[in-house]
Amino acid sequence: MTNLDATQLALIDTCVQASLELLERNLTPHGILAASRTEAAVARRYTRIFGRDAAICVMAMCGSGVPALEQGAVASLDALAAQQAANGQIPKYVDPEGQDADFWYLGCIDATLWWLIAVDHVRRHGGVDPSRWSDGVGRAINWLLAQEHQHFRLLQQNEASDWADIMPRSGYVLYTNALWYVVKRRYALDHAEATQHHFNHLFNPFQRDLPEYHRARLLRHYARRGRRDPGLYLSFVNLSVVGDEGDVFGNILAIQSGLADSATARRIVKTIAAANASDPYPVRVILHPLTRQHLLWRPYMARHQQNIVHQYHNGGIWPFVGGYWVMALAQVGLHARAWSELARLAQANELGNWRFTEWFHGRTLAPMGMAGQSWNAATFLLARRALEDTPRTRA
Repeated sequence: MTNLDATQLALIDTCVQASLELLERNLTPHGILAASRTEAAVARRYTRIFGRDAAICVMAMCGSGVPALEQGAVASLDALAAQQAANGQIPKYVDPEGQDADFWYLGCIDATLWWLIAVDHVRRHGGVDPSRWSDGVGRAINWLLAQEHQHFRLLQQNEASDWADIMPRSGYVLYTNALWYVVKRRYALDHAEATQHHFNHLFNPFQRDLPEYHRARLLRHYARRGRRDPGLYLSFVNLSVVGDEGDVFGNILAIQSGLADSATARRIVKTIAAANASDPYPVRVILHPLTRQHLLWRPYMARHQQNIVHQYHNGGIWPFVGGYWVMALAQVGLHARAWSELARLAQANELGNWRFTEWFHGRTLAPMGMAGQSWNAATFLLARRALEDTPRTRA
């Protein structure tokens, strides 16, 4: 069913077990921590229950068959709901003891989106009362609707206010709106078709047909000016400024959400593959990192020398995103390729004696960030599960 040898298959099986064990180690009575408890993790507050990290982990823990993880999935969502803001926003992270809730400098928009997606997943697969979290769900959706443009039906946000929290994406952001479309479909919200339509006209302005809305035509004019079709959706659109750095995660989510049609999905995969973004490990999250001379460069990107070229969100290799890359390959029918990438992902997690490194330098491959990253384990399990559900082989 795969093109892998016995050694690669054994490594995948070992990574499955190591992933389950890591999630259990990082579990507290109140939910899943972002990373294993080390001195560095404590100092950087990785020993918190993060909205986006925990939600992704919840989807792997729910259905794992491990009682502690099944219970931890519910506890994680409960902990975030307990610190939900009065206006409905889910925090960026909460203290596992319930003493602290943080909402980031310019607000954190995607924690609420991921929480809603995870809630729906647990309601469908976790055997909980379907009405659980109903009040929180209603308030979270209302908060998001307050961020939605009333014609484009896309969410608007500040820069540096989603998972790539020291990248200058703002206005209409690809990654965020891919998640918004998922939420709309999961909860049968109004105007999902308009969201899909404007998503494909704003983030892919190189189509031949002109958008009907005159403001969309102006945004398209600015987006196309001086640029060639990059083969990917733009990372963000904000009046006369757009992102053409090649946002891998946002484009992968556009495939998984169903926003990209089959031809567009294949083109995205081809573009990412041609850039060798998964060599040697899946996957670099930016195809064209921003230099200090780039128009979009911001001084905060150099804080702690973290987001310089080929590092962190600016071209680093993130194994958790690699899990979504594998799932996208499976979704477009490239099952043999997906199995090969899953084996590479297992190799990345194994480095440093199963360190589950947060991210690697995009060129030197130096391990960076925290060890014992929970969502690395989670997305590996989700990717393995996706391949079990779609076992056909195609080159």
